[in-house]
Amino acid sequence: MIGCAKKDDVYEPETLVVITTEELTEEKPTGKAVGYDYDENTLEYELVWSDEFDYEGKPDETKWSYDIGGTGWGNNELQYYTEGDNAIVEDGHLRIIAKNEDFNALKYTSTRLVSKGKGDWLYGKFEVRAKLPRGKGTWPAIWMLPTEWKYGGWPRSGEIDIMEHVGFAHGEVHGTVHTNAYNHMKGTQIGKSIIREDVSEAFHVYGVEWLPDKIKFTIDDKLYFIFKPSNFVDAPTEDEWPFDQAFHLILNIAIGGNWGGARGVDDSIFPQEMVIDYVRVYQSQAISEITEGK
Repeated sequence: MIGCAKKDDVYEPETLVVITTEELTEEKPTGKAVGYDYDENTLEYELVWSDEFDYEGKPDETKWSYDIGGTGWGNNELQYYTEGDNAIVEDGHLRIIAKNEDFNALKYTSTRLVSKGKGDWLYGKFEVRAKLPRGKGTWPAIWMLPTEWKYGGWPRSGEIDIMEHVGFAHGEVHGTVHTNAYNHMKGTQIGKSIIREDVSEAFHVYGVEWLPDKIKFTIDDKLYFIFKPSNFVDAPTEDEWPFDQAFHLILNIAIGGNWGGARGVDDSIFPQEMVIDYVRVYQSQAISEITEGK
């Protein structure tokens, strides 16, 4: 008799366990970037960090540091990044200036500003309002790298390119992610581009919304690309989603390089500038709560 057991010739009912059809068929999601329950359309964000560039002089040293040197930066780039000689804040804007000048055996100088150690975040909404340089050989970028490199060196710990633009393809703005599974060294990087012909004449807001299971790319609040690793694999690992660790912001203009210099550098265009109106970072308490301890 189902649900009964014999004990000293007396039948006593056992505890009856009811298993529903849903429990028999439903598989709980596994892996990284899956299983989070939230409504992304109702998230509320609070400004947690910003630079409005409402001062004069060098970039705020409590918010920015410099990556310095002329090593090619892994891309055969041609510039030397100086310690502040190519960055100035004036008239309410940050100006990053790329110059054609001899410096430490290189022909070009520029600046690479980083918020590492002064602005590091796990998840959030990031917005940078900027005008981009023009001309063949320029390669401006607004992007993010991991602060602790939790999963190892590039690309294992990831990269988020909020905005990249190469001068030989003027007006084509790129948003991209790089991971161990998806990166340009393998030809598997995942991203998308959008056309804005006036990127050098007008300010545009370049942004990402980095959530625990996806990254959304926007320009002027227009969504044009979503990276969601569970769309590519059933159970993402750090190879597909290393984006569960703190990242920091980087602002720079590279000159030449494997991509930026693919069609040469036009020396007649210099100096060139990336002009930045503001950098703003927002975070959501709801996201902090559902990701706490994960």
